[in-house]
Amino acid sequence: MALFAVFQTTFFLTLLSLRTYQSEVLAERLPLTPVSLKVSTNSTRQSLHLQWTVHNLPYHQELKMVFQIQISRIETSNVIWVGNYSTTVKWNQVLHWSWESELPLECATHFVRIKSLVDDAKFPEPNFWSNWSSWEEVSVQDSTGQDILFVFPKDKLVEEGTNVTICYVSRNIQNNVSCYLEGKQIHGEQLDPHVTAFNLNSVPFIRNKGTNIYCEASQGNVSEGMKGIVLFVSKVLEEPKDFSCETEDFKTLHCTWDPGTDTALGWSKQPSQSYTLFESFSGEKKLCTHKNWCNWQITQDSQETYNFTLIAENYLRKRSVNILFNLTHRVYLMNPFSVNFENVNATNAIMTWKVHSIRNNFTYLCQIELHGEGKMMQYNVSIKVNGEYFLSELEPATEYMARVRCADASHFWKWSEWSGQNFTTLEAAPSEAPDVWRIVSLEPGNHTVTLFWKPLSKLHANGKILFYNVVVENLDKPSSSELHSIPAPANSTKLILDRCSYQICVIANNSVGASPASVIVISADPENKVEEERIAGTEGGFSLSWKPQPGDVIGYVVDWCDHTQDVLGDFQWKNVGPNTTSTVISTDAFRPGVRYDFRIYGLSTKRIACLLEKKTGYSQELAPSDNPHVLVDTLTSHSFTLSWKDYSTESQPGFIQGYHVYLKSKARQCHPRFEKAVLSDGSECCKYKIDNPEEKALIVDNLKPESFYEFFITPFTSAGEGPSATFTKVTTPDEHSSMLIHILLPMVFCVLLIMVMCYLKSQWIKETCYPDIPDPYKSSILSLIKFKENPHLIIMNVSDCIPDAIEVVSKPEGTKIQFLGTRKSLTETELTKPNYLYLLPTEKNHSGPGPCICFENLTYNQAASDSGSCGHVPVSPKAPSMLGLMTSPENVLKALEKNYMNSLGEIPAGETSLNYVSQLASPMFGDKDSLPTNPVEAPHCSEYKMQMAVSLRLALPPPTENSSLSSITLLDPGEHYC
Repeated sequence: MALFAVFQTTFFLTLLSLRTYQSEVLAERLPLTPVSLKVSTNSTRQSLHLQWTVHNLPYHQELKMVFQIQISRIETSNVIWVGNYSTTVKWNQVLHWSWESELPLECATHFVRIKSLVDDAKFPEPNFWSNWSSWEEVSVQDSTGQDILFVFPKDKLVEEGTNVTICYVSRNIQNNVSCYLEGKQIHGEQLDPHVTAFNLNSVPFIRNKGTNIYCEASQGNVSEGMKGIVLFVSKVLEEPKDFSCETEDFKTLHCTWDPGTDTALGWSKQPSQSYTLFESFSGEKKLCTHKNWCNWQITQDSQETYNFTLIAENYLRKRSVNILFNLTHRVYLMNPFSVNFENVNATNAIMTWKVHSIRNNFTYLCQIELHGEGKMMQYNVSIKVNGEYFLSELEPATEYMARVRCADASHFWKWSEWSGQNFTTLEAAPSEAPDVWRIVSLEPGNHTVTLFWKPLSKLHANGKILFYNVVVENLDKPSSSELHSIPAPANSTKLILDRCSYQICVIANNSVGASPASVIVISADPENKVEEERIAGTEGGFSLSWKPQPGDVIGYVVDWCDHTQDVLGDFQWKNVGPNTTSTVISTDAFRPGVRYDFRIYGLSTKRIACLLEKKTGYSQELAPSDNPHVLVDTLTSHSFTLSWKDYSTESQPGFIQGYHVYLKSKARQCHPRFEKAVLSDGSECCKYKIDNPEEKALIVDNLKPESFYEFFITPFTSAGEGPSATFTKVTTPDEHSSMLIHILLPMVFCVLLIMVMCYLKSQWIKETCYPDIPDPYKSSILSLIKFKENPHLIIMNVSDCIPDAIEVVSKPEGTKIQFLGTRKSLTETELTKPNYLYLLPTEKNHSGPGPCICFENLTYNQAASDSGSCGHVPVSPKAPSMLGLMTSPENVLKALEKNYMNSLGEIPAGETSLNYVSQLASPMFGDKDSLPTNPVEAPHCSEYKMQMAVSLRLALPPPTENSSLSSITLLDPGEHYC
């Protein structure tokens, strides 16, 4: 026992000594300084990667240690970051740690050092930090090249909204460097003479191809170079939304989700995010090839519960969502098919369809929607495989659209897509009588009835209306009736009826049958006369009221139309119940400024209409559209009258309430009844108001003579005056001018009366003052002379008279003279006017009177209309030589007698024309152009000396081209004729 106690004591002492020694040994080794520190760089991620080891660590010993890391920039004294890194360190273990820099590593030199601390429970407190390791320098600038200017980082990729630091490095400190972000200059912090850094906070997304940043170095005004980078800013990766999975056949799960914004960038710098499905119960994973859906094959191991995780990942971020569900609760059926309609009639139909079977004894819930005539009805039905439903209470001749969808009846998840079809019910006979009304106008001996009806609504037509039957029955002669068939879509007809009472029935017909009849009665009595009442409309329409009709009535009818248009164009009516005596007529057809006429009828039990009231009005009155044309009457020195009788008030856009008469004068003083007014242009005038619209004349009096006035008349309604127009000017005459007019007018009337009487007595004055000379051809002496060939024998003999002028009157060209004796035809001379031959004396020293002026006596000229005027001109003494004719009057007379006598037998009867020529006095000596060289004094010619008749058919030779005279004067040397 003692031995055991001694042994135990010795063991504890030995153990205590060992522990004391171990503690002393460890105490000597601690703290443990990190050694072999190495730093590497990653320019893309802008990170420093550190690795080191811990010496003097006991063999197979693990200690928890804390390492403190310091990072300096540019200089070792410029510490920019200090941090601790805790880990368990093993013997001979190489430790690793990374640090990401906000500033690109190329922008500045970095320095790193590290120290350690044992933080293990095996060692008692206190613990001490080891010494710092030596500074490890890290510089990347040496590998950038020898350019003058650099900008960093290169092609950096960040998310939208993050903070980014960029810098430029200029090897020449003398250069002036300016940097720009998307063309806008930015300002930064200078780190050293060669480096300037720029902090960009919350960078925005600008475009898929990145944001442009560039810097330009210049010395003075000379550019030394330009460098730039592209900063790729990506949209933030969103968490998938609406993640869901479902099946339609228990073979495939179809999973869908909303991916949100696409984070892909241009030039494939960052591809679109990828999506992965992971099922936790089976541990299977599938990379999805689509951005918003993925299919998962269901295994046959009867797994019903699934736990899916959807992972979205891109270069910068990773996000995930998950769902847990039972497979039987996520059944999404395929569309129903084979939708058909059977036994379709006017009001009923049977709808059938089929569904895709997915399991035995599976119950489907189906929903039916029926659309038609603006209505929608829904029905639900449970089926197994084939579906059928009876559709009732349908409208005839109506097109319907029916569709069906189905879902799992046990665990409803969602409806399938719709499957539908259209169908049309059959027609039926119209179910309602047409709404009928009429306009009756009296004409001599008959009634003209214009019949109107409104088309039946589709609900009551039950098909397409083909025609209307109008049956007209004479109530005074019951056996007499007429049938008029009017094809649709006509809605009116005109009937000419006599003065009897008639019953008119209107029936609408379609392909199946006829509607009930609408009956209206036309009374033989004329329509009673009522006074027309004016009413005012509002924006809501016209409010009408009337006195109830005594006796039994079955209702009232209000009809209306445009006052200025044809009733067939806009005629409307409204039926009102028997217990109603007011109504509001409102329609979008009412237009401002248009007058509408309303008539109110009461309908008796015999369907006879009695006119109760007439009303007329405007829904909105407007100012008059035109002004009257004013006439000025009875203008005196002190007054004048204005009238506009032809101005129509019916076609105006409002009820004319009166007229405003505006008057201006130089005196600027208003006359009695006028008041001062200011026009729209600011000018002053006088105004007179006429309150009676039927008064269309005004006498403006108390005016001054010889004064200037201006007037303007415009009508007015409740909405205002008519359009502005120019003033009409009028000037009052002198007050004495009226007296002068009273004197001159009777004198002018008397003169005109005398002139009219003289004109009426002109024939009497002519016969009294200058009677007509008798016509030789109308003389009774001709009846005593008998001619064989020519009954119109000239009463004068050529041999008995000495002519002093011969006139040859030509006939139109081409006329031929047929001589009876020789049967020869001659063409008359082509002359347009009568030719005259003057025979002058042959002796040069003739002492007798000179030639006289010859003129034609038109009174004795039967051919005056053909011969023209006979204005003879004096002839010079050279005339005989120019003619080359006879040298003595005797020769001329002989030739004339010969030709004349020959012509009597050759000129046909009825073609002889006589032209009487008379002689007048010689010309006055003052006419030097017509006198001979040595004129002699001639006696005064005061009377006719001789007259002769010359036949117009004398065959005288035609004048030559050199002949310039139109007449030849024949004078006897021994006698002088005038």
